[in-house]
Order: sequence, then structure tokens, then C-alpha cells
Amino acid sequence: MKSNRPPIANFFPRDRSWHPKAYTPDYKTSILRSPSRALVAFGNSVSETSGPAFGHEIIGPLDNDLILNFAQPGMSAIGERIMVQGRVLDERGQPVPGVLIEFWQANAGGRYRHKKDGYLAPLDPNFGGCGRTLSGDDGAYAFRTVRPGPYPWPNGPNEWRPAHIHFSVFGHGFAQRLITQMYFEGDPLISRCPIVRTINDDRAVGQLTARLDMEASAPMDALTYRFDIVLRGSRSTLFENRMEGN
Repeated sequence: MKSNRPPIANFFPRDRSWHPKAYTPDYKTSILRSPSRALVAFGNSVSETSGPAFGHEIIGPLDNDLILNFAQPGMSAIGERIMVQGRVLDERGQPVPGVLIEFWQANAGGRYRHKKDGYLAPLDPNFGGCGRTLSGDDGAYAFRTVRPGPYPWPNGPNEWRPAHIHFSVFGHGFAQRLITQMYFEGDPLISRCPIVRTINDDRAVGQLTARLDMEASAPMDALTYRFDIVLRGSRSTLFENRMEGN
């Protein structure tokens, strides 16, 4: 079986100026979670530059359809039907095929199917709120769901999270593991969110915001939002006669 995995190599170091500071008091959870001592950098180990590996056999036929994968026969999730699609890329802009992408979210009313979610919005009996898929040879992925609703959270007296979908992406090495959130273009709550405000660069916020893609939308069915995911790339020297890399 042909492998599309790149050769094992070190990964580009993380750009700390691009990421939020660990200690941001307006986001109250960061006060206890932030490190109290200076960070120490280590080189990549073999376990970080290789694995995990996932096979296509683990993905069920409805794993990437949150509208149906928890619904009773003949039923479907309630809410604005949408599709989310994009590509998984490395830091050089090259596609990353065969990676596991997991996603989870609140329902259309803004409530998670979790025993500790105490929001008053009702649960949807036909919506589980989670799914997964694998990226294709060109790094492309897609799934169908309902647009999640915003919800209040106890960070302040009247704080609301913007509508968002959580992502977990396993690249070609543990050092490429990415956990992030996707927001929706035009949501006025994005700029008000204390978590988003920990990001100092508007370009970085833009990379977390999915764009409406009318060209890819399904008429009379679902709007499509595009969300490309960029992982840390392999430190491979590019030669002019071998543009694919080493």
C-alpha cells in the first residue's frame, strides 16, 4: 500500500509571537492554567516526529454527517444545515493527506450533549454533536452539520461565546497535533469574546474564521463554509529540480 507520509524530520519551531500569551487575566481560566516558570525548549524526539497512524477502516459511513449520525431513523438534527470543507496543509502550504480530523460542537440552541452543561437551552434528541473524517490525497476534508448557537459562560457577568466548532487534527507526527476552534464570518460576538481577544494579531483571528462559500453551497439544502487548517511543516530542504521536497 502506497504511503503518502513525508520522511521523518524535525518540525518548524512554533512562533510564540503568533500565539496568545499563556497568562491573560481577562480569560479567567488562564490564570490557573498558565505556567508559573519560564518555558524550556527541547528538540524533537522520534515519538514526536512519527505517528500516530490511522486507517480508513475506522471511519463509519455517517461519521462526517452530524445531521444524521445520532438521529433516529427518518429523523435529522434541528437547525440551520451547513457544510464545512477545506484542506489540511503543512507550514509550506503542501497538502497533508490521511490525517484524522475530529470535530465537536454545541447544538443549534448553544447546548452541548454533556452532563455538566447547565445551559437552559434544550437538547436535540437527534443531535450528538461530534464526528470525524480523514483528509484525502489533496488534503481536502468535508463534513455536514448544523450551525451551532452561541451560549453564555461564567467568565464574567454577561459573557457569551460566539458560535464555534472545535477541531482536533492528528498530523503525521505528535508534534503536529492541533486543537483549535472555528468561528463564522460576520459573527458580532467574535470581537467581544475574551478568548479571541487573547490573540493580538487580526490575521490570526482571520485564520480561525470560516468564510461563506456560496459556490460550494448546496441549493435548497445547506450553506458551505470554508476552513483551511495549517499544521507545522516538515523541515525539508526544497531543491529547484525537486519541488516536492526530499
